[in-house]
Amino acid sequence: MDKNLYSFILKYSLKQQVIITVLSVISFVPYYYYLSMPKTIVNQGIQGKDVSFPIDVFGLGLLNLDHTHYLLLLCCGFLALVIVQQAFKYVINYFQGVAGERMLRRLRYELYARILRFPLPTFRRTSQGEIIPMVIAEVEPIGGFIGESFALPIFQGGMLLVIFAFLLLQNPLMAMAAVALYPIQFYFVPKMQAKVRALGRERIKNQRRLSDRIGETISGIPELHTHDAAHPMLAEFTRRLSISYWIRVEIFQRKFMIKFLNNFIQQLGPFFFYAIGGYLTIQGHMDVGTVVAAVNAHKEMGAPWKELLNHYQTREDVKQKYEQVVSQFEPEGLRDAADQDAEPAEPVSLAGPVAISGVSFHDDQDQPILENLTLSLPWPSRVAVVGDHGRDEMLQLLARMQAPDRGKVLINERNLADLPETVAGRRLAYVGPSSYIFNTTLGNNLFLGLRHRPMIQRQLQGAERARFERELGEALASGNSPYDPDSDWTDYAAAGATGPEDIVEVAIAALRAAGFDEDVYQIGMRGTVDPRRRPDVAERVLAARMAFREKLSSGALADLVENWDPARYNSNATVAENLMFGTARDATYQEDNLARDPHVLSVLDAVGLRQRFLQIGYEVAGTMVELFADLPPEHEFFQQFSFISSDDLPDYKELLQRTKPDALEQLAEADRVRLMSLPFRLVLARHRLGHFNEAERDAILKARKIFADTLPAGRRDAIAFFDPDKFTVSSSIVDNILFGRVAYGQAQAQEKIGHVMADVVEQMQLRVPIIEVGMQFDVGIAGARLSAAQRQKLAIARALVKRPDWLMLSEATATLDPRSHAQVLKAVIEARKDAGLIWSLQRATDCELFDIVVVIEHGRIAQCGPYAELCEKHGRFKQMLAPA
Repeated sequence: MDKNLYSFILKYSLKQQVIITVLSVISFVPYYYYLSMPKTIVNQGIQGKDVSFPIDVFGLGLLNLDHTHYLLLLCCGFLALVIVQQAFKYVINYFQGVAGERMLRRLRYELYARILRFPLPTFRRTSQGEIIPMVIAEVEPIGGFIGESFALPIFQGGMLLVIFAFLLLQNPLMAMAAVALYPIQFYFVPKMQAKVRALGRERIKNQRRLSDRIGETISGIPELHTHDAAHPMLAEFTRRLSISYWIRVEIFQRKFMIKFLNNFIQQLGPFFFYAIGGYLTIQGHMDVGTVVAAVNAHKEMGAPWKELLNHYQTREDVKQKYEQVVSQFEPEGLRDAADQDAEPAEPVSLAGPVAISGVSFHDDQDQPILENLTLSLPWPSRVAVVGDHGRDEMLQLLARMQAPDRGKVLINERNLADLPETVAGRRLAYVGPSSYIFNTTLGNNLFLGLRHRPMIQRQLQGAERARFERELGEALASGNSPYDPDSDWTDYAAAGATGPEDIVEVAIAALRAAGFDEDVYQIGMRGTVDPRRRPDVAERVLAARMAFREKLSSGALADLVENWDPARYNSNATVAENLMFGTARDATYQEDNLARDPHVLSVLDAVGLRQRFLQIGYEVAGTMVELFADLPPEHEFFQQFSFISSDDLPDYKELLQRTKPDALEQLAEADRVRLMSLPFRLVLARHRLGHFNEAERDAILKARKIFADTLPAGRRDAIAFFDPDKFTVSSSIVDNILFGRVAYGQAQAQEKIGHVMADVVEQMQLRVPIIEVGMQFDVGIAGARLSAAQRQKLAIARALVKRPDWLMLSEATATLDPRSHAQVLKAVIEARKDAGLIWSLQRATDCELFDIVVVIEHGRIAQCGPYAELCEKHGRFKQMLAPA
């Protein structure tokens, strides 16, 4: 990046700056006439001085005007000049805004691109709380300044000169009086503003520390709760806020003093004009029109002078910000942009031996981690690395994630230091002990290593095509990425697939090797399918429903599921589900909103259940309070039986204490809604509280028909009704196949149903489509909706699916239980039997399946050889195998 702000501006926006400058200069001509017009209006248009009427305006006898019409013509001319002047300002400001925004966009893009090229140690020294504000907030003023960097001083300075020239032509004495105090203002204000800028920089530094502390607090919130450490954190935060407060107070003092000085000097101009101009008018040396024009011109002078002062102050501040940001984004070891952009003319393979020669690596404090490391590994081979510290760093060096301080790392006779990321990032893969999962779908995370450039461009037509070309043009003008983010970026060939049709099969193989396929399958079973997009899957799910019902219709399995039947009450479903006989597609008919919905209430009135619901709600609340009031919130009974959370229980207790059973109708609407919401959550077979007798259940069945028949047309899409012959849109795949509710109290019901359903899924060849649905699952921020073990499995599968020449795993299964660890270890070794695999392991006993074992001790190679050979030798490895 250019270290000088003006070099950066001229390099990327010279054309725009020239256009704005030319427009600014042209605008000075109409502006001069705009200043002189008031004098003409007063002297000629009003006083009729030096004019005889009727007046021949153009001197050609075409337009002869009397006094009044001549005045109106001059006023219209003044209005026209105002419009022309404002039009120039509008166009100039528009071009300034566009130029500034493009440059700001370019600057942010460049900073973000640099973050992607930062060496790893930079992120250990610099927190997110420092980097993010610089990219988002701190460069914002730079963009605004860039647009006006040349145009504003030229435009405003030119206007100032035009005004001064005009005053000089009217009366030199008044012109000198108008600018007499400007040198004093120009000298003192910047000096005072320099201190304000210095305080502003201190404030920004403190704001970064505040951001860093807030981010740290959010990341460590479990530990703060665990150790009751809130008050020390609040005290530290208070100190930071205090620093910001006193800085702001001092800024206010100096800032408003500058404002006072500017305003005072500005108001001295009219004082001199009225005094000097009035005196000269009285003495007959000046006419009234000249005084009016001079006062008006001086009034106009204030705006450009103030803009010039502000521009000077802003320029110094922005230059310093720019230089500060640039220095922060040029850490030692920053990779060149070509490292990410250089596409090799021919495919580069790293399917060859590894040769490490004389490699040394130090940490941020220059403490040695690896010293004089020399190692050769054949291709293909599966290598286990054990020992003490330095193992992870060695694998990061082999994955080209870090660069050695000394020595060389060669793979397939190619020096990794000379390879761009476009080669290393595709032919090598690394999985650490805690890999990051991005806030997108599971599938997007899985295929991350296959997406380097758009492979299949979107086909756009008409307005959509024009909109894309416009966006592309702006992106190129701003130096941004030219690629369409909505195109298909997946390199199917790199994964061994031919296209979107068979990529899922490849993905499933990687998921299976990582022990994650069953997890994704279960996630997919809980997911939903849009039958309009995937009618084939919806049809197979309906077929699976029929097959599932056939399997359950005989023998001991018949009572495991209570199916949905339009003519029967389902005792294993909630009252809400029985009433609607469907599932809510949005918030309108969710359980918590039913008691306040006018349509639902009218249906309950129609069958005489509204008052009964209120009474049952009161009784249920009393029962819940009585049963659960003394239980701790984490008690298992809350999960099994209560439909009032432990947090809401005290509120219901307080409501019951001030409510009498014979005065329920007199309750406030909010209290009635809270009580009436409870019956909708009842599951009669599960809760067994004695409510809803047979007659009341029949009334709910009657209400079910009324509810569906009278549902307003605008709400038809708010509910997906159950239909034995149709796919229920808002229900999960498992609920669509089940088409009912599991009978409560049946021994091992879930397990038995799971086996039957698994058979049906295999029979209908639904497993692959279900895993596809699972791959559309949104994993949340940093994969928060997945467990730690699932995140690691996903990271391993992500590395496997791109089929790297060498795969480096550093304690990648540390979060898995021993059984899962053993399964994944064996599966990955099998999957990499014809390629390169280097695995840093915690336990020496896991090395038996590997071809070569490397033992690191104190940052050096202590032993290297086949497992069986090292087991026979006396050395560090044999000591590690010995039981503790």
